[in-house]
Amino acid sequence: MKKILALTLAALMALSLCACGGGSSSGGGESGGTVSLKMATGGTSGTYYGFSGVLAQVLNEKIGDQVNITVESTGASAANIDLIDTNGDQLAIVQNDVMYYAATGTDMYDGKEPIKSYSAVMSCYPEYVQIVANTSITSIDQLKGKKVSVGDAGSGVEFNARQILAAYDIDIDKDIVKNNQSFADSADSLKNGTIDAAFVVAGYPTTAISELASTYNFNLLPIDEEHANALMDQYGFYTYGEIPGGTYGPVADSVPAVAVMATIIARNDVPEDAIYNFVKGIFDNQADIAAAHDKGKELSIETAVSGIDIDFHPGAVKYFTEQGAM
Repeated sequence: MKKILALTLAALMALSLCACGGGSSSGGGESGGTVSLKMATGGTSGTYYGFSGVLAQVLNEKIGDQVNITVESTGASAANIDLIDTNGDQLAIVQNDVMYYAATGTDMYDGKEPIKSYSAVMSCYPEYVQIVANTSITSIDQLKGKKVSVGDAGSGVEFNARQILAAYDIDIDKDIVKNNQSFADSADSLKNGTIDAAFVVAGYPTTAISELASTYNFNLLPIDEEHANALMDQYGFYTYGEIPGGTYGPVADSVPAVAVMATIIARNDVPEDAIYNFVKGIFDNQADIAAAHDKGKELSIETAVSGIDIDFHPGAVKYFTEQGAM
C-alpha cells in the first residue's frame, strides 16, 4: 500500500508541475506552450525601446499563448550583444553593422574572439547615415581638411564615417580634423560654427537634426550610386535608399544615402518554433504595430532579409522560406 501511495503522489506531483507551466520555456530547450523571451533594446527615450515595446504589446495580446515578450532598457547595440552572449536576454535589437563586427571579430571587435552565440532574426527599418554640413559644403569629397564630428569615439557611427570617407579617398585620421561628439553636441557645434559637418546614424527624422533645422540652414550630403555600390560590395550590411525631401526644413530635395539596419537577433538556443511564431506574429499583425509606431510602417518581407551578413536563426529561415524570400 505504501508503495502504491508513493507512486500515486509522484504522479500527482508531475501533473501539478505540468499544469504550473512545465511546458513553458525561457529560451533554451524544447519549445511547447508559452515561451518567455526577454528583449534587450536601448534607452527609454530612444526608438529601439519604443519600437520594441510596441512589438511586445501587440504580440503578447495576439499570440501570448505562444510567445511572451518583455523588453529591457539597455545601452543599445554593443551592450545588447553582451547581454545575449552572457545568457542575460534571448532577443535584442541592434545595428546590423555592429552585429556583423561582433560575429566576425572585426572593426569595433578587432582583436576579440568572434561572438557566435546569436543569429539574425530580421531587419526592421533603416538607420540612415545622415551627413549634415554647413551650406558651403555640397559633397562628401569637400570634407577633406574640414572639421567633422564622427560620433562618439569607437562608436558604430565612427566606423560608418571611416568607411564612407575612405570610399571617397579621405583618411579619417589624416585628412579631416576629427571631432568625437554626440548627435546633440554635433548640432550645437554646427550652429556655433566650431565644426563644418557631422555624421549622424539614425532613423529619420532624427530629433537632434530636426531641432537644428529650426534655427540653422544646412545641407545633407548625398552618396552617389557608384560610391554606394562600392561600399555595399565591401560591407554587406549597408543598404541604399534616400532621405525624402522635406524631412528637414532646409533640405527640399530627396538625398540618396546609405543605411544600416535596425536588426533583431536571437540567442541560438531559443527554440525554432518560438522564433518562427515571433516573426510570423509580427507580419500577421503589422497593421496593429504600424498604428502604434511609425517604424512599423517600414516593415516588409523584403526589408526583413536585407543587410544581413551573418547566419539567420532556423526559425526565421523557416518563415522567410515559406514566404519565398529565401
